[in-house]
Amino acid sequence: MAFSLRALRTRTMPLVRKFSGGPSAEAIAAIQSNFKAHPEKAQAAFHSQSQLTHGLVSTGKMRDFDIKADEPASFGGEDSAPSPVELLLFSLASCQEITVKAYANAMGVPLTRVSADLTGKIDLRGFFAVDESVRAGFNKIEGILTVESPADLETIKQLKAAADAHCPVKDMLQAVPMEITLNHIQK
Repeated sequence: MAFSLRALRTRTMPLVRKFSGGPSAEAIAAIQSNFKAHPEKAQAAFHSQSQLTHGLVSTGKMRDFDIKADEPASFGGEDSAPSPVELLLFSLASCQEITVKAYANAMGVPLTRVSADLTGKIDLRGFFAVDESVRAGFNKIEGILTVESPADLETIKQLKAAADAHCPVKDMLQAVPMEITLNHIQK
């Protein structure tokens, strides 16, 4: 779906309880302009390191952040941290929320709240090599993205389309069928 940030920004909406954070519309426009003129500046690399420390517990580091993954006791883990697939769902949910916020700022759409509730469906026959025709990962991700805003439904649909088109984690998971429906709370 094609959309124009500039066209949407022209719709003026009252600023009500807009939660703060994220880049301003001006900052996003400056970044876009800079990256159009200098595509080489848009290249980025992310790094993660991890190590299986004991049992099924893996500890990792990203920048200055420590993270841990484990499996539930029913899988032989200690249930001391989210599983890797749960962390992947969190990555998708938080990336959708962050992308909505960034595009809302760029489009001048006030937000009160953004949240995501996702479920990943997996057939464990793939992980346990019971059936080689069954994929080991998610076969479907579904959920609800809730956007609370005084903006009208059409504007929020355009905002979600922008977020869906530009969410990096969603883009990386495109081989998995996804259905994330919109829940718009107009306040």
